[in-house]
Amino acid sequence: MNGSFRVLIACLLTIAVLSSGVVAQGAEESLEEESNIIIDVILPLSLAYIMFSLGIGLKISDFGLIFTEPKAFAVGLGNQMVILPIAGFGIASILDLSGEMAVGLMILACCPGGVTSNILTKLAGGDTALSISYTAVVSVVSVITLPLIVGFSMDHFMGTTSPDIDILDLGVTMFLLTTLPVVIGMLIRRYSESTADSIEPLIGKIAAGLFIIIVIAAIASEFDTLMENLGTLGPAVVALNILMLGIGWKSATVLDLENNQATTVSIESGIQNATVGITVGGLVLAPEAGATLSVLSLPSGVYGVLMYIVIAPFLYWRIGMSKM
Repeated sequence: MNGSFRVLIACLLTIAVLSSGVVAQGAEESLEEESNIIIDVILPLSLAYIMFSLGIGLKISDFGLIFTEPKAFAVGLGNQMVILPIAGFGIASILDLSGEMAVGLMILACCPGGVTSNILTKLAGGDTALSISYTAVVSVVSVITLPLIVGFSMDHFMGTTSPDIDILDLGVTMFLLTTLPVVIGMLIRRYSESTADSIEPLIGKIAAGLFIIIVIAAIASEFDTLMENLGTLGPAVVALNILMLGIGWKSATVLDLENNQATTVSIESGIQNATVGITVGGLVLAPEAGATLSVLSLPSGVYGVLMYIVIAPFLYWRIGMSKM
């Protein structure tokens, strides 16, 4: 067994141990309920692993653009942390989504970007370093903002029917499943860059496979609910995607950012981490009897598929322009 493989196994075991705290916590809160292995084990482990795959590609220096490119960083951060939740709230209200679907859309709107946005930025000829900086910072900040906005959304859209949630508890859970795995990945790269380089391709492939499986499971498990709400849910996630891509591009060009930076701001504003949304939906509201995943996860699941269709013309345009 070579050194890189040992490191990979050790990383997987570490992530499993971290996620087991979340699993145990959920078990304590529902001793009388039948355990759902998808929600209690597989989703937390998968999310932690995907966030670890993000961290393994990050360096401390990736945060430096906060200071060297403050205008470019500020506009993207403002779009993601302020404009995006407002846009999600507006779309949910205008389209009169059901309480659960509206909260699910708000969960999605609070999610950071992820490895996907970094890859799409690179394909489109954007500023990849800036994209990575956004993802790293927003992934940390969302540990605080996501629980707060989700709590408000549940009170507003679901009212008395909303389940009680402990915002602090949700924040701690988000930290264990998102921030800590990212930090572990970064530490591995910091102290053994050669090891990180050798295991990163395999880790990335596994993370991509997990993302696909999670999205398919989210849609399949709530297929009947999806069909009932497709007329409003489909347009809602597409509208959010298109609106934020447009706001991201326009805000960057108005502030005279370079084209590659504008491309990055647009993609980071319009692309969210669907895996985080699916997992958080299950943490907030347990699945109904017979269902695999929570109904709150459905908007993120649908978004995980439709976002590629929506962003394809934008990518085609930016790739074409970058070759001119």
